[in-house]
Amino acid sequence: MLIALSSCQRHSEMQTEGVPFLQGVWVQDSIPYQDQMLNYTLHQFTFRCDSVYTVMDMHAKTKTMPDSCFKNGNWKEYAQGVYVQRGDSIIVEGLYTKENQKQKISGCYKSGQYLPRFKLKYHSADSVVLESQSDSKPIILRKVKDITCVPKKRWEM
Repeated sequence: MLIALSSCQRHSEMQTEGVPFLQGVWVQDSIPYQDQMLNYTLHQFTFRCDSVYTVMDMHAKTKTMPDSCFKNGNWKEYAQGVYVQRGDSIIVEGLYTKENQKQKISGCYKSGQYLPRFKLKYHSADSVVLESQSDSKPIILRKVKDITCVPKKRWEM
């Protein structure tokens, strides 16, 4: 996937090393008061070099879409992109994808650009706390797998 961050230098055909402490698979197990919310999202992030792959486990108690899409109020959305750390911010530019990581152009859920911005609130070897800059909700993540960055050509990922 060739996506260039507009605020950064042009990406080459090769991945860069990314942020060392983020390399791995991170999961969000729960959020405070999720049982009392009408909707919420649990995240899984895979950081590999300068690339990020995201699975969003969506939960909704109220139906705001056709039955064929609502799936009893639980479905998954997928995205992939490149990221950079700027100070205490993690900036992602990517695309919503299908589960097989092919670009998603249409369908029941989100499609098009995936452009989250996160504030890095805390990190340790096995814990990261991000804050979504769009809704200020904390995303408390625990590391479930280490990944060693081995840069590849972008079209081989």
